[in-house]
Amino acid sequence: MPPRPGQQPPPAPQPLPGVDSIIAVGSGKGGVGKTTLAVNLAIALSKLGHKVGLLDADVYGPNVPLMLGANGQPQANPEGKIDPIQIHGLKVISVGFLNPGDKPVIWRGPMLHSIIRQFLGSVQWGTLDYLVVDLPPGTGDVALSLIQTVPLTGAIVVSTPSDVSLQDARKAIEMFRQMKVDLVGMVENMSYFVCPHCHHEVDVFSRGGAENTARHFEVAFLGNIQLDPDLRRAGDSGKPVVLAGENSPAAKSLFDFARKVVIRVGEIKASAPENVIQIQ
Repeated sequence: MPPRPGQQPPPAPQPLPGVDSIIAVGSGKGGVGKTTLAVNLAIALSKLGHKVGLLDADVYGPNVPLMLGANGQPQANPEGKIDPIQIHGLKVISVGFLNPGDKPVIWRGPMLHSIIRQFLGSVQWGTLDYLVVDLPPGTGDVALSLIQTVPLTGAIVVSTPSDVSLQDARKAIEMFRQMKVDLVGMVENMSYFVCPHCHHEVDVFSRGGAENTARHFEVAFLGNIQLDPDLRRAGDSGKPVVLAGENSPAAKSLFDFARKVVIRVGEIKASAPENVIQIQ
């Protein structure tokens, strides 16, 4: 939105020193497993040898600490920065560390913008290959604040195959496009269920919807993630399935997903226009 007459334009997004790539993980609606995939993606990237941070920007539902089995209070360091919590090879920050328990966060837009800016600029992230940002569902204030504060490398849209989920996922894709954010791609969560008795695959939510949507919008498809009780139990216990490594059946598709993200981020960065020096 252009500034009003006499109004100063908002400052341009500023890169985070030492952070190579910032990846937003979003969804059009809640309940699609966005945080589960963001947490497992971050750990899988770390397991693949990358330096990774995880910013829990889902302010109203900060579930990252529970899924990581993390607690504690971030502390200020002598440089006046906030030291993130370190666990499972990640550097992590979340409102859940600052406001633990069942006390709700009841904030208006300006407060949301302020906490996102603080989590980005006041946290001692150090040197990172990837900063994964878990967004709240929808297309509201937090996503806009993130996009306005730092230049995103790209965004991942999480959806289940159901038509209801895909309807909102399409809105998320259009939001990122309108805000000039590259799409890393779409990933289909809860894609299918394998019966533990007969080992038959059951398409609970009509498998393939996200892949078809990705093809329609000409964005990369990053894979199908199985509807697996082990994935849910691991998140609830604070021990994400990717901690077991790639040989774990429940983790294989998540490592495949992480590798595709690495490839796509590389493609996005390679195709970015280079800075042109103009000689007066």
